[in-house]
Parts: sequence; structure tokens; C-alpha cells
Amino acid sequence: MTISKFNSEGYYDPTTYEALSKVEREEKAARYRPLVYICSPFSGDVSGNIERAKKYSRYAVDSKAIPIAPHLLFPQFMDDDAERELALFMDMVLLGKCEELWVFGETVMEGMSAEIAKAKRKNMKIRYFTEDCEEAD
Repeated sequence: MTISKFNSEGYYDPTTYEALSKVEREEKAARYRPLVYICSPFSGDVSGNIERAKKYSRYAVDSKAIPIAPHLLFPQFMDDDAERELALFMDMVLLGKCEELWVFGETVMEGMSAEIAKAKRKNMKIRYFTEDCEEAD
């Protein structure tokens, strides 16, 4: 929707224009959802970790964010043993597109450490959560 600086009679009307522009900006801000990278363990208890990553992603959606969880996507069509380096590279590309990194759980695996290090280098906002999705200090 385009807001005109002129009223219906063609006269310049800056007050109405500013008020309607403010309402439009507030509506847009209310719809905004940051893209967040879900960082959690994958290896080890793979099936349990997948279920936890789904829970973390759902938590992000409920928290008005858009989750990116490559460890839920890539294993569906890539071989973790044969293509691990390629998957890690693609993880880092996706991480670079995100606004925040959300780290879940007490255990930080090797791949997670690399993701955290990259986020720190990029001065990204990093948030830490427990396995129960409670924000840690």
C-alpha cells in the first residue's frame, strides 16, 4: 500500500501522511521474524537429537522467529560420513544468512563449536538455551 502525502482533494497533508506511515511501520515491525540458526547436537543419540532439534525449531517459531536447522534437513539426502565436510560448509553458508545463533543444550559438539566461533567472528547475537528451551545466562 502506498500512502499519499496529499489528501483526497489534492492538498498537501503531512500530518495524515506521517500518522499513516507510522501505523504502517508498526504493522510491518509486528510481522517481522528474525532468521535464527538452531545449533544443537546431532551425532551420538541421532534419533533423540533429531526430536530435540524439532522441539527447538518449534520453540523458535513460537518465539516469533524463523528457524534454520540444517541438521534436520541435510541428513535426509546427504551421507554424514562421506559428505560431512560439504555439509559443514553448507551449514556455515546458512549461518551467514541468519541474524542470530540459538545454542541449545549443555553439550557442545565439534560442529557446534565451529558454528559458535563463526557467529562470534561475525558479531552475531548468540543466545543459549537449556534442553527445556529456557534461556540460560
